[in-house]
Amino acid sequence: MNASENRNTSGEVCESCGAAVPRGKAGCLKLFEEILAREFSDYRYGKIHRLTVDAYSLQHPDEYMRSGKSFAAHLTGMCAALEHEDALALNQTVQRWLSTNPEVAKPARLPVRRGNLTVAYIHGALDADEHIKRVREWARDVWGAWSEHHGLARRLIDEAAAAMNKG
Repeated sequence: MNASENRNTSGEVCESCGAAVPRGKAGCLKLFEEILAREFSDYRYGKIHRLTVDAYSLQHPDEYMRSGKSFAAHLTGMCAALEHEDALALNQTVQRWLSTNPEVAKPARLPVRRGNLTVAYIHGALDADEHIKRVREWARDVWGAWSEHHGLARRLIDEAAAAMNKG
C-alpha cells in the first residue's frame, strides 16, 4: 500500500506525512499512539519499537525533531537500524555522545516529501510478524525520502564513535 492507495473518503490528510486519516494530523497521532501501546504491551511487537519511533519522527520532524539533538538521535537511529549490524550498540554510543551536549546543527532544509508509506500502513498489520515486516518497509521508504541526509547521519555516527572512544 502506498499513500495514493491509503485515501479516505473525507479527504483529511496529515500535513506532515500525507497519511489520509480521519481528523488529519490528530488522527495520525492517534494511530501512532495505538501502535506504541501495542508495542509496549507485547514484546513481539516491541522488538521493533525504536525503528517505529524513528520512522514516525522523520515523517513528523516539526514535532519530534525540533532540536539538533533530537534530529541527530532520530536520523542516526534510522541509519543504524538500516545500515549497521549492531544498531543497539551504535544507538547507545550515539545517546552517550548526545548526553554530552555536542553542537549539532539541524539542517535548514528537510525533505518536503517524507515517504509514501505512513503510520496508517503499520496500523493495519494483523499480527506481530506482519507488524515487524511493515515497520521495516516503512522505515526503508522513509529513509529513502531522506537520502540527501544519509551522509550527515553517517558523519554524526562517526563523530559519536570517535568522541566516545576518546573518553
